[in-house]
Amino acid sequence: MVMNKILILCDFDGTTCSNDMGNTIMNRFAKGWQEIDRSYCANIIGSRLAYLQIQPLFHGTETEMVKYALEHEKLDPHFGSFYENCRDKGIDLKIVSDGLDFYISSILTKHGLQEIEFYANRIDFQDDATVSIEFPSPRNGCDLCGTCKSTILDSHRESYDTIIYVGDSYSDVCPSQKADLVFAKPILSEKCRKRGKACIDYENFRNVSEYLSKMLETGESRKR
Repeated sequence: MVMNKILILCDFDGTTCSNDMGNTIMNRFAKGWQEIDRSYCANIIGSRLAYLQIQPLFHGTETEMVKYALEHEKLDPHFGSFYENCRDKGIDLKIVSDGLDFYISSILTKHGLQEIEFYANRIDFQDDATVSIEFPSPRNGCDLCGTCKSTILDSHRESYDTIIYVGDSYSDVCPSQKADLVFAKPILSEKCRKRGKACIDYENFRNVSEYLSKMLETGESRKR
């Protein structure tokens, strides 16, 4: 595969961050959210509606939630070096998340990765320790997801020769169908294969880095 300009789109919860920070935050600050999440996982409702139903369950200040997120985050230990390697090779990397912006921004900053562009749902903290959730990412007529990752992928298609997607779960299914190469953890891997979409299983970003290095070497040799 000959590659020129490459974009890597990475999911955040369960991917860039090894644990699901959205679930972690809601377990602590949105009592009763799990029943709504079961409807989402069963494909009865989309994440956008799920967030709107969970929104009134949230109770906590921005300071409390950021502190909790930073105490409980588990960034993939290989992600930082993976990003640096991509940057050195001229490969663009962006994060696309159906999670919430405040913990993504806080975690990236904690690890010195605040320069990475990311897309996510926006949370607005109110003075009475309630929140409102907004969905600023562009979408092409579909309101199922809070962040329409497929629309984001499509918006970059003309600027890149190859788009690689790295994900793990339900919100990654649609964009993975449009990517040129997909790295998938078990839930996404199963969904891809049921839809006839080839994917590469991985555990962490060291696996992704090793595969991409070999692939780029092959591409460079073919150019010669």
